[in-house]
Amino acid sequence: MTFTRFRTAAAAMALTGALAATATPMLAQAQAQEQFVPLLVYRTGSFAPLGIPWADGKLDYIKLINERDGGINGVKITYEECETAYSTDRGVECYERLKSKGPTGASSFDPQSTGITFAVTDKAPNDKVTIQTTGYGRSESADGSVFEWNFPILGTYWTAADIMLQDIAKKEGGWDKLKGKKIALVYHDSPYGKEPIPLLTARAKMHGFELSLLPVVAPGVEQKSTWLQIRQQRPAYVLLWSAGIMTPTAIREAQATGFPREKMYAIWWAGSEADVKDLGAAAKGYNAITVQNAAGKSRIHDDLLKNVYDKNNGSAKREEVGTVAHTRGMLISMITVEAIRTAQEKYGKGKTMTREQVRWGYENLNITQERIDQLGFNGLLRPIKTSCKDHMGASWAHIITWDGGKFTNSSDWYQGDASVIDPLVKEAAAKYASEKNITPRKCEG
Repeated sequence: MTFTRFRTAAAAMALTGALAATATPMLAQAQAQEQFVPLLVYRTGSFAPLGIPWADGKLDYIKLINERDGGINGVKITYEECETAYSTDRGVECYERLKSKGPTGASSFDPQSTGITFAVTDKAPNDKVTIQTTGYGRSESADGSVFEWNFPILGTYWTAADIMLQDIAKKEGGWDKLKGKKIALVYHDSPYGKEPIPLLTARAKMHGFELSLLPVVAPGVEQKSTWLQIRQQRPAYVLLWSAGIMTPTAIREAQATGFPREKMYAIWWAGSEADVKDLGAAAKGYNAITVQNAAGKSRIHDDLLKNVYDKNNGSAKREEVGTVAHTRGMLISMITVEAIRTAQEKYGKGKTMTREQVRWGYENLNITQERIDQLGFNGLLRPIKTSCKDHMGASWAHIITWDGGKFTNSSDWYQGDASVIDPLVKEAAAKYASEKNITPRKCEG
């Protein structure tokens, strides 16, 4: 090799080395402008009729934020779906595989399952991963002094059961009118289905009604014996804690045994169009609780159609945008995004947030009515404000009723009665803290 060729090769090697030296921090900087959000879903299994639109709504909102806004203050959201089929062991596998993914690990998990939530709640403090359970999960996790990493934002099964009973009492003419009546709970025989029992038991003692507990073995396609018991017991009302294929089965059995659908109240996971659309008039009068306004669409739906669906990037069918379960999925992702955005306000706009920083964002959410309007969710929900003590932030909900062709709002907004619910939360949270050797945090608010 001539000296000239050697010098040229050496210069090239030096240049390559210099580029390599600068490429690493540049690559790290590029990677740092991403925020990873895992998406646990159940698009298969007995709960799929609920899980599919729910998952589509969560994914669509993330796509909207990336497409319309360029991410959260410029930080793109990356994501990966993991199929659980509503199986707890598969959900835990998804959690373990995805918790450390991304530049700073998983921002938070929405397990979409009370069983999975119970399983990962013990892991979350050590892993420093937030568990967001909007409308489900452990009801006592509303106590942030004990459950530092759990956030049952917008309500729990205790607030849902309480609001159902409030609406029933209103229809009957007051709480005293429930005395001597029988109210049946038909529930999925799982942690999910059993969650409302402590609240219902407490209310039964307070108001003198009889609570009948009727578990249904998963997946819930065989309910004939359950509804024969209902025909024999003649309850005044039936509360339905089901999801997926269990829901239309229950409605059909109610029709077959002559139980009036207007006397049925379903939890929000049994109150979407997929549950009743094939039944039509047979489900007329069927009631469900929901955390969002179910009448019509808001600006957020128009934004989604324009920025995502018009570009052939939607996750669902176009006509499913605005349905109850799809909108609920969008709400869940909105809360996730706003928690990350809140964290950025404190720790740096345009930066990727660590898991601890995202947890701080969840604990300091303040989604005012003005902010709701800015986000395009005007008319769909009420303000949310969390704190160290209060990880639920709000318990607003109302009742919707199937008119044979669509769900319509049939009540004003209710809130769970704190005078009844808070003592249950405090007692259960204290028991959990004792069992797990947790010293509750001191919270000022």
